[in-house]
Amino acid sequence: MSKKKLREKQQKRHKEQSGSLRRLLLTLFEESAGASFQFREIVRSLGAKNKAENKEVFRLLDELEEAGKIRQLADGSYASTRKTETVEGVVDHVNPRFAYVNTGAEDDIYVRTQDLGTALHGDTVRVSLISKRKGQKPEGRVEEIVKRNRTRFVGRLEVSPNRFAFVVPDFKKIYQDFFIYQENIGHAKHNDKVLFEVTRWGDGDKAPEAKVVEILGKTGENEAEIHSIMAEFDLPFRFPDHVLRESEKISEHITDKDITTRRDFREVTTFTIDPEDAKDFDDALSFRKLDNGHFEVGVHIADVTHYVREGTTLDEDAFDRATSVYLVDRTVPMLPERLSNELCSLRPHETKLTFAAVFEIDQRAKVHAEWFGRTIIHSNHRFTYEQAQEVLEKKEGLFSEELTILNDLAHKLRKERFTRGAVNFETTEVKFKLDEKGRPLAVIPKIRKDAHKLIEEFMLLANKAVATFVHKMGRGSAHQTFVYRTHDFPDADKVNDFAEFAKQFGHKLNTEEKAVSRSLNKLMDEIEGKPEQNVLQSLAVRAMAKAKYTTEPKGHFGLAFDHYTHFTSPIRRYPDMMVHRLLQHYLDRGKSVNKTVYEAKCVHSSEREKRAADAERASIRYKQVEFMSLQSDKLYPGIITGVTDFGIFVEIIDTKCEGMVRLADMKDDFYELDERNYRVIGRRRKKIYRLGDEVEVRVKKTDIDRRLMDLMFESTSRDWEEPRHGGRRH
Repeated sequence: MSKKKLREKQQKRHKEQSGSLRRLLLTLFEESAGASFQFREIVRSLGAKNKAENKEVFRLLDELEEAGKIRQLADGSYASTRKTETVEGVVDHVNPRFAYVNTGAEDDIYVRTQDLGTALHGDTVRVSLISKRKGQKPEGRVEEIVKRNRTRFVGRLEVSPNRFAFVVPDFKKIYQDFFIYQENIGHAKHNDKVLFEVTRWGDGDKAPEAKVVEILGKTGENEAEIHSIMAEFDLPFRFPDHVLRESEKISEHITDKDITTRRDFREVTTFTIDPEDAKDFDDALSFRKLDNGHFEVGVHIADVTHYVREGTTLDEDAFDRATSVYLVDRTVPMLPERLSNELCSLRPHETKLTFAAVFEIDQRAKVHAEWFGRTIIHSNHRFTYEQAQEVLEKKEGLFSEELTILNDLAHKLRKERFTRGAVNFETTEVKFKLDEKGRPLAVIPKIRKDAHKLIEEFMLLANKAVATFVHKMGRGSAHQTFVYRTHDFPDADKVNDFAEFAKQFGHKLNTEEKAVSRSLNKLMDEIEGKPEQNVLQSLAVRAMAKAKYTTEPKGHFGLAFDHYTHFTSPIRRYPDMMVHRLLQHYLDRGKSVNKTVYEAKCVHSSEREKRAADAERASIRYKQVEFMSLQSDKLYPGIITGVTDFGIFVEIIDTKCEGMVRLADMKDDFYELDERNYRVIGRRRKKIYRLGDEVEVRVKKTDIDRRLMDLMFESTSRDWEEPRHGGRRH
């Protein structure tokens, strides 16, 4: 063959190979629109085997880029220029490898960490979609950060000998450190807990940069860690000076007009029942016997809105906070102390202005009449729960007769609620005994007795009655705009999944909508005292919807009320203040208010409520981990409360502290998750760890910084080798 023909043949083969590579390249980018690929990924995907083929891939990439079919990104990777569908959502960075973007659609969008760009957990982003593969979640790549969730974070400072530093964030869903130049460290020192602000978002492999804003204290110290939690959840450390000044200017004088425009209860027996360490008392009960044999019970609530007027600085600050937050060693109040502990607090032997729901009720706890309006009271006594409980148990002491009658009525109201379908979930909460430095000396489960339930039932009665009253006022026309506390029916799929799991323990649950609550109560009674009680109670709670504030007059599934609101705690909840104002407005024959405005306020209040709950849980978690770090090395009985593909969550029975046994630490076998049946199974020995199982664990490691505790099973800590060719274990 001549050299010319050989050259032509080689050129033809090269052209065919090049055309084939070009087609493969185009297919790769078109099928993965929205994704980007580094050169090494492209070469690997095309199966290029040598330098010549790699060089050809480079040439083709340049050619496709010149043709406008692909583009090279700042990090050197390549992506298709074809326009793709984009959606907006919020980042949930579940682990170091990947995140989900929640768009509100049925399926979240899977995003690899390297495709998040500079987005962090909680950021609102715009995502371009990659072709969805059958049976898998849609995949995407972050194209734009629409809104940063926050730019300030809390973490532990690590200073190098060269005086530059990194901050390791406390928040578990941030998986990168932040670089700090020497001039931005300030007076902070190595191992300080600091509040820091991002000054430049990282790009590619470069870490984001930040500066220290505030030094919270030394890592591990109580004050630093609690301040860290407050900063993490953006809780206010103090009231602004102008808010405090405004609160100090409010007069405590009760005028003649204040008295004459109110129903006077100063001569009626009235008392409060609150926790021993309470400083603000926002509810009181009045009681008297009527000539017809019925009882008059008044639920009197601090008249906060008499002092905090709409449009004032005080009101704006209270709305922004929306709720008090109860951390383990302190309260972050909604209102300044001048109001919460003085003017509004229903302290004993002081005349106070209140807003009340007053009921005429018979011995069977049937309500015959009700009245709503502003009152004035003079509390005769302040009971702690323990003191009231002692009177109830001994049937003697101050106001023994009144407390006994009220307790009897409360029992009947409670029974009626459950007859109507209220769900009976009794979850155990804990409190801590702390020393003078805030170190936990003991974890004490809170026990609810009759005194607690007595107050609870009359608060529920008042909340239900106020909501029902306002709802009925609008009957025959458009309903009056009001602030309701609603609780939707649980998601049907979650209930069905729960029923299937309960069936494994021999229990049956009726999943029909109208029968769910009664069936759940029956189940809770059946499992009381049985090994599966904790796990089934926990899963049942998870299956429930979340309660929220809204202007929609829907019911409350958990309480089995057609209408419900929050009227009874205006010192610590802003929605109760809104309810007081609206109730008075409608009592004065005012027209319905703007629904859109109040719905936005409801959404804000619900969000603030969730923030408060998350912060409270974080503070409890911190104290639990700290408490366990101080204990001696021993075996603890526990209950499996969760299973994942990387570990088993166990709650220690005595202290209610939860930790994780990592699957990687279980050396006796290779364990795999059986998600559908809430269990992990050893591949070789078939040993099963199931949700609800009672186990024994030892504390392996505590990390107070991140509020984490690693546990280990004694029986799974031994090494093993996978047998080969059916051989024996060595």
